[in-house]
This record gives sequence, structure tokens and C-alpha cells, in this order.
Amino acid sequence: MEKVIHPANSRGKANFGWLNANYSFSFANFFNPNKVQFGQLRVLNDDFVKGGMGFGTHPHENMEIITIPLQGEVKHKDSMNNSGVIKAGEVQVMSAGTGVEHSEFNSSKDELNMLQIWIFPEKNGLDPRYDQKDFSKLMETNKLINLVSPKSDQSQEALWINQQAYLHLGEFEADRKLEYDFKNKSHGVYVFLIEGEAEVEETRLEKRDAVGVWNTSGISLEFKKPSKVLLIEVPMN
Repeated sequence: MEKVIHPANSRGKANFGWLNANYSFSFANFFNPNKVQFGQLRVLNDDFVKGGMGFGTHPHENMEIITIPLQGEVKHKDSMNNSGVIKAGEVQVMSAGTGVEHSEFNSSKDELNMLQIWIFPEKNGLDPRYDQKDFSKLMETNKLINLVSPKSDQSQEALWINQQAYLHLGEFEADRKLEYDFKNKSHGVYVFLIEGEAEVEETRLEKRDAVGVWNTSGISLEFKKPSKVLLIEVPMN
């Protein structure tokens, strides 16, 4: 088993007034040669956006983009004629493929907190696509919910992307344990603790800490306090 530990205070930071951003991996003006990516996971940004502000129209290509609002709502518009709002409890996926432009704004007066995740696709040059889903009614305490899975291995509940990647989200009570088995032994899992306190394979995590684990077939998690956790399983090469 191999591990890489990313404490919350090791993340890159940028404060633009309207945006307070936290970068788990090298992004924009933050570059750390030891934190460029984790396998096929390229970006995990923890963004806080003030009311009425946001990202103007900008392009993407050849990337699987997943947006998870934790608090507030995102107003989305793109060049595929999709327009709408993604609220906390919902998840958005966008395959940029051959190219897409989009904008994202905080459509309320309250602060928006969202996770923006980029994963490399299995193939470049695919057709762009968009989807979103409300997972709030599927959430159960002490259970992982499958948010995203590969197109080739779709669950009934999950959205799909063009990569052999799996995203799971869960809320757990204190003193609960979880065993997570990898879908593929060549994969790694990036554990991002959104809230709470947990121990992952003898690594203690607090709010916004993360640990990546690979060269194993599964991991054990023990939650010391009420916690919310995101697991991102990706190919390591």
C-alpha cells in the first residue's frame, strides 16, 4: 500500500474578493511539482463564491468536469444550450470533449461553496455532453452514495463520465467504520474529508484534509466525529 497525505493547509489558495479558492492540485498561479495530479484526477478545487458573482464564459476541452455544490446554488449556461441551476444535493457532470464553453455564477445572495473536480477522459476528441441529478433523496446516514461511475459500468443511481472513475459521497455518525473495496486493483482512491474527523489506514484526517491510497485492493475508514466524506477512485496511469 502506498499513500500520499494532503493536509488542508497545504492546498494552494487564491482570494480574489469575490472568489476564495482552495486548490488540492496545481492550478492557476499555484504550482507544486509534487501536487500536479493523483492518477487521472487532475483538479479538486474547493471554491467559495460571493452572492451574484461567478466565472464568466470560458472554454474547456478533453476533460470530465464534475461540480458538487456543498452550500448554495450554481447558475450554469453552456454552448450546448444547457441552462439551469445546480443546488446543494445535486451533482453536475460535463464532458468537455472536442470543446465547450460555459459560465457559472452564484445565483443567490448567500455564499456558494462548491467542489469542482476535473478527471482526464479515457479518450480525447469525444462529443461534449451534459447531465445533472438530484441525489438528496438518496442520501442515507452511514452509507456511501455512488454519484459518478464509468459509462461502461453505470449504476441505477449514478451519473456517468468517460473514464473508469467512481465518486462516492457519504455522511457518517461518530464511531462508525467503513470498508471500501476498489473497483479495480490498479486504481487509487483519493479520500477528501469535507467535514468531521476520520482515520484512513492509520492517517488522521480533519476537515478538508485528504489522503490518496493505491497499490492495495481496499481501504478502511473510521469516523471519530460526525463526518462527510468524498471518495474519488481513479486509474493511476
